Amino acid sequence: RLQAFERLLNIMDDLREKCPWDKKQTLESLRHLTIEETYELADAIIDNDLEALKGEIGDLLLHMVFYCKIGQEKEAFDITDALNGICDKLVYRHPHIYGDVEATTEEEVKANWEKLKLKEGKKSVLEGVPKSLPALVKAARIQEKVKGIGFEWENRKDVWAKVQEEMDELAEEVESGASEDKVEEEFGDVLFSLINYARFIKVNPENALARTNKKFITRFQLMEELMTADDAPIDDSSLETMDKYWDI
Repeated sequence: RLQAFERLLNIMDDLREKCPWDKKQTLESLRHLTIEETYELADAIIDNDLEALKGEIGDLLLHMVFYCKIGQEKEAFDITDALNGICDKLVYRHPHIYGDVEATTEEEVKANWEKLKLKEGKKSVLEGVPKSLPALVKAARIQEKVKGIGFEWENRKDVWAKVQEEMDELAEEVESGASEDKVEEEFGDVLFSLINYARFIKVNPENALARTNKKFITRFQLMEELMTADDAPIDDSSLETMDKYWDI
C-alpha cells in the first residue's frame, strides 16, 4: 500500500515539473474538475459498478495529491500535514475508541461528535455544513446535525403529519393565486419536511431521487427506441401515442 502511494506522489512530482497542463493548474482551476470526478464516483456507486468505482477513487486520490502538491509549493501544507490532520481529528472525535468515553450506539457517537465540534470553537452545530452543497443534500445534513444535539421529532407519525400540513399550506397558496415567491417558499417547506420524513423511514433522499431519475431515463429511452423502430418520430407524436409506448 505504501509503495503504491509513494508511486503516485512521485508521478505527481514529475507531472507538476514536466507536463505543460499540470504545471498550469491552480487550486481554483482544479475545483470544478474535482466536483465532476465526485459525481462520476457517485454514478459508479449508484450503478453498483465496482470496477468503475475503483477507477473513480483513483481519480479523486490524484486530485487530493494535486491539492497537497500545490499547498506544498505555497509553503502552506503538504500531504503529510493533511494526513496527520485527519488522523488527529479521527482520534480526537472517537474518544469511545481512543479514550475513556462510552458510546455503544450510532446515535451516541453522532451526538458526541457534535459536542466535540462545539468544544473546538464552532459557534453553531451547523457551521460544518458546506455552503455549496446541493440543496437536497444540504437539507439532509442540516437535519442530521441538529438531531445530534437532541433537536428532533419524537416519532414518525408526527413528522408525516408535518408533511401533510406543509402540503396543505402549499395547496392553499397555489389556489389563492399567491406570488411565485410565496409558492416557492411553501414548496421548499414541503421538500424540507419530506426529506425529514425520509430520515425517519431510513431512506436516503438523494439516493432515492437518483434511482427514480435513472428509472425514468431508462424507461423514456426505451420508449424512444420503440417509437423509432415503428417509424413514429417522437417529436411529431401526440401525448396519447407516447403514452401507449410508455405503457408497453
